[in-house]
Amino acid sequence: MQLYPLEATAIGDNRYNDRLTITISDTFRTHAKEFYQRYLTQSQAFSGKLNKADQLSKDLFEYELSIHLKEFEFPFHLMPINQFWSFTLEFPQLGSGDAAQPFKTVKDYDQFLARMQQFPAWIETAIGNMREGMKQGIVLPKILASKMIPQIKGLLTIDPTRSIFYNPIKKLPADFSEADKKRLENAYFYHISQYIIPSYSKLENFLRDDYIPACRETHGISAIPNGRAYYDYLIQYYTTTDLSADSIYNLGLQEVARIEAEMENVKTSVGFTGTLPAFFTYLNSDPQFYPFTTPKQVLDSFWAIHKTEEPFLKRIFEQTPKTKFEIRQTEEYRAASASAEYNAGSEDGTRPGIFYTPILDPKKFNAVGMETLFLHEAIPGHHYQISLQQENKDLPQFRKFLGYSAYAEGWALYTETLGKDLGLYKNPYQYFGHLSDAMHRALRLVIDAGIHTRQLSHDSAIAYMTSHERISAQEAEAEIERYMAIPGQALSYKIGQLTISAMKATSQKQLGAKFNLAAFHTQVLNGGNMPLEVLEKKLADWTKTY
Repeated sequence: MQLYPLEATAIGDNRYNDRLTITISDTFRTHAKEFYQRYLTQSQAFSGKLNKADQLSKDLFEYELSIHLKEFEFPFHLMPINQFWSFTLEFPQLGSGDAAQPFKTVKDYDQFLARMQQFPAWIETAIGNMREGMKQGIVLPKILASKMIPQIKGLLTIDPTRSIFYNPIKKLPADFSEADKKRLENAYFYHISQYIIPSYSKLENFLRDDYIPACRETHGISAIPNGRAYYDYLIQYYTTTDLSADSIYNLGLQEVARIEAEMENVKTSVGFTGTLPAFFTYLNSDPQFYPFTTPKQVLDSFWAIHKTEEPFLKRIFEQTPKTKFEIRQTEEYRAASASAEYNAGSEDGTRPGIFYTPILDPKKFNAVGMETLFLHEAIPGHHYQISLQQENKDLPQFRKFLGYSAYAEGWALYTETLGKDLGLYKNPYQYFGHLSDAMHRALRLVIDAGIHTRQLSHDSAIAYMTSHERISAQEAEAEIERYMAIPGQALSYKIGQLTISAMKATSQKQLGAKFNLAAFHTQVLNGGNMPLEVLEKKLADWTKTY
């Protein structure tokens, strides 16, 4: 947590809330590499006998250290920001007063002032790294880099009191002394005007004048030096498997064909006689699928989904998280490029888990697929998985916060298949929404591997996606550019879900009438997040002894 103080803040460990480590610097990379190697060497040298639980922890500990050590072989620090995942987008959210950074005491406010002071150094390092990337040909696709300009402009203002970083001052606790209130008002005004706005302005100028003209016209990561090896590593990192890009691509084609056949069945069942693409258009345009006029109505509709599933949750889950849960509209400054997402609560329960949904215009918010989205991002998807992991007192501390995408996103996608068990999907259009999301994740296997290993272009990927699922060209463009920005991550969803579903089918077959779905879910969740092959072994052992 000393190495990664922002991660500490995110999990509710507030010891380092005034620190802003520059994790993209050469100095940090050297220090972190030594840190991981030292503990890996010590762990591997340990030869004492361990019980089953502790041996699992040791295996996970060494896996975690090894996968991060391997990361330093690749130049992720030379492309430190992008339009989808970027510290430059996360920092405003952190400073908004509505995220993980606490703003409850005078000390809290002072600690974020310290972080703002360090922000210019982070920006300087990022620009220096990108300049080095320009020399080595390790740069973003031009089409992605250009998307960052409007994002940064949205954070610039000539009036610091209108900055998102000033929002905590607008909500100063009433019990602060008048002297502290005045001091903090002045300090935040000064820090925003002297550290934040000039840094973002400098970054915007650099991107516009120097970086974007030097960016590449290619779209896949394989186009940069050693890019194919980098992608192979990212497959391993995000899927926790040794699957090849070709096998993932072909698996995606099979899933696309399977789900498309089921989509045809639903289309026929509702009496629609046109083609599947025509059905997509119907779902995207008919007024009945756009029932909202205010953001509150959208949020209330998600709460209604939760109310429907609540009585059924206890039937298929033996454990319920203690962490509180909220639904919020995504902040305006990042809504245009954001997807619906879940932000985890804190281990101590003081910060709730939050399901964010972007609502640019409620009148254009399509209701098809809201049920499957809620299952995935909220309950019982990410909220159950992450909260139960953090609350589990039987896990060593480091295991409470392990985060392998294949497990986390695989679980969340798997929970979408539980809709009927939870009293949902009674409306055929909502079930079609579920199939749409399943198709979306299957298409990712084809498109992600296609872009990064088969020279599939940005425009061709958009055309392929829009022809196979209920998605607008604008939405598809944002998705494709996400896969371009973070290669391999999109593979984790379907790979994880297929693995968990296969394990359930195996357990059902072997246990027969003894199979209990709630008990199976406990076994998936009670060890916390882990690589898929470790989970497979855990569930195989459970099935033998259940």
